[in-house]
Amino acid sequence: MEKIMQQLSSYIILSDEVQTALQEQRPVAALESTVIAHGLPYPANIEVALAMEAMIRSEGAIPATIGIRDGKIKIGLTLDEITRLGTAQHVQKVSRRDLAFTLATGQLGATTVAGTMLCAHMAGIHFFATGGIGGVHRGAESSMDISADLTELSRTPVLVVCAGAKSILDLDLTLEYLETQGIPVIGWQTDEFPAFYVRHSGRRLSHRADDVDIIAAIARTQWECHLHGLVVGCPIPEQYAMDPAPLEAATREALRLAREEGIRGAATTPFLLAHVAKVTEGESIEANKALLINNALWAARFARAYYALLL
Repeated sequence: MEKIMQQLSSYIILSDEVQTALQEQRPVAALESTVIAHGLPYPANIEVALAMEAMIRSEGAIPATIGIRDGKIKIGLTLDEITRLGTAQHVQKVSRRDLAFTLATGQLGATTVAGTMLCAHMAGIHFFATGGIGGVHRGAESSMDISADLTELSRTPVLVVCAGAKSILDLDLTLEYLETQGIPVIGWQTDEFPAFYVRHSGRRLSHRADDVDIIAAIARTQWECHLHGLVVGCPIPEQYAMDPAPLEAATREALRLAREEGIRGAATTPFLLAHVAKVTEGESIEANKALLINNALWAARFARAYYALLL
């Protein structure tokens, strides 16, 4: 095991801030970088990345934005590294399947939800804030387009704070897949699975929590039982929630255009989100920023409560 950890450490660079926090067993919350490179347009991408980090710090935790550069996994990106990811033309989208390739070829890479979970776990980070997890795409009955995020949750012990799954997905099939994989989905102060830009999806959850200490206790028990990932669904703040009817119309139009243009695989989600942003005249971008910052806040609070339990 010691040899394995030495091999892993040769691929990981921790910022001084993150390394110190981990050594001192202080709360750390991971952040992905795909939202910077592929999820939001410039300069909103960099603005929200820095706002999420600031929110985590304000809640007494340390942010750890994760990316790939020069054959290394960098955990705790600098402002220059975040800016580079947010402005570079060619950034590899890195899930589990892409990690070794990106490291070996020295490419610039932005980690997805699955990629970030994996890298966070390698470093000993247990909490992670994102926007919305990937899931089962509409039409997956024939395309088999299912996000690797769901499989990663079934194997990697990280708690993912999200605003549910992206609204462009098939939420019913996504929840079915999560259940099949044995992944707990907990509604944070809600009985329903959040629907990204929309607070309510109409899909009731089996588990709800209203207290950060309960979330911390669930996470500790999950990992002491050698179980794996958890999803905590936080609804978007009410003042930023979108009207579901025009949003659904924009999503259906985006899906039609994606089929016509042959958009598939990893390119699908960025294409659909960009089209929805265009049709909603930027309203979805503002909603995305708000839910990302809100999720960062709760990830920090959950991490802080978890580490308090360990003292």
